[in-house]
Amino acid sequence: MAPVWTDVRAVLPSTVCEFPLHFSEKIELSVLKVVELARDQLYSEADCPASAQRAQVIIDYSWEKLNTGTWRDVDKEWRRVYSYGCLFKVLSLCHGNPSQCNIQEAIKTCDMGLLMGAGIMDNILQRLVGVLRNQVKMKSPNKAERSEEPCSKKMKVDCVSEPVTNPAQAVPRIHCPSLERFRSDFLDPQKPVIIEGITDHWPAFTEHPWSIDYLQTIAGCRTVPIEVGSKYTDEEWSQKLITVKDFIDRYIIGTAEDGVGYLAQHQLFDQVPELKEDIRIPDYCCLGEGDEDDITINAWFGPGGTVSPLHQDPQQNFLAQVVGRKYIRLYSPDETKYLYPHQSQLLHNTSQVEVENPDLVTFPDFSKASYQECVLRPRDVLFIPQQHWHYVRSLELSFSVSFWWS
Repeated sequence: MAPVWTDVRAVLPSTVCEFPLHFSEKIELSVLKVVELARDQLYSEADCPASAQRAQVIIDYSWEKLNTGTWRDVDKEWRRVYSYGCLFKVLSLCHGNPSQCNIQEAIKTCDMGLLMGAGIMDNILQRLVGVLRNQVKMKSPNKAERSEEPCSKKMKVDCVSEPVTNPAQAVPRIHCPSLERFRSDFLDPQKPVIIEGITDHWPAFTEHPWSIDYLQTIAGCRTVPIEVGSKYTDEEWSQKLITVKDFIDRYIIGTAEDGVGYLAQHQLFDQVPELKEDIRIPDYCCLGEGDEDDITINAWFGPGGTVSPLHQDPQQNFLAQVVGRKYIRLYSPDETKYLYPHQSQLLHNTSQVEVENPDLVTFPDFSKASYQECVLRPRDVLFIPQQHWHYVRSLELSFSVSFWWS
């Protein structure tokens, strides 16, 4: 196997002239000078510690800019500066003969650039992860160990009794409707429906059935944001960054002391393209006004008991279930007057009511709201029309994929 640095160096432009740095006037000249020095150092015989120091200066300074004010107001130029800082740090970590610890740190740094920064140099951070992943030595159990693993380790889920649902309130099911029928019967009138049979060909069910071992192999070393707490409206709810391996060990297989962990509403498939190859965008998304690049694909991975409080989203949604089951309740936008949305701007799209244990003294009109409900099972795809209120509770270990489209 070629030395790590040889493979990493091959991803970079051949000469400094092919490594241009273009920033707007919003970036201070002093910062630009440090970035240029870090770039130039890559093509000299300068020592690695000095390069690492400059990289950290760029990261620290741009990090302050990223954390000033609200995220939506952060200028994209500072996110690009942060990504360059991450790039230079990765290169310093990989120089020479890096240890496994340094390689893991380099992958984490790439992920921080991908999560918090902006795309640079034809997505060079993602390309570097592709190189570095091949150098990571993940512990893989042998066959004897694998046969003794608990069911949860194999991504099998214990039998859990389903909530008793009322057939009169059930979300209808349909098998592989034509585009025309889906549009006329469900999209145009904005009616929820469970579509069966459209994920049977996914590699996630056939060639690469999703399992703990498979996710560990494909994404175990990747750093992702997770939620900690039973639901995001709880006071003790928090977020943190953790590797997929640590998330599985602590929150899926083990029982963490800090509560329920949930990898929720994260664009994991952009971060880990190998997983994206295991799924397919539903054909019905072509009925939208945008193109494929406008579709937001999110991962939802967690143990039983995770809850998404009753809320609404501004886009159409296909929720595909890959592993486990989820109980889902849906309310039309016409029922909003009975659902008591939060008054704050931050949570205005979320109801104050605990759906399965409502306080009818505080929220008396909630009992007047009409709803539909269902249990979503593996291979099911639920169409949730835009602005439809929906409440979701996982009944067991679960992995879902959502496709938001307009």
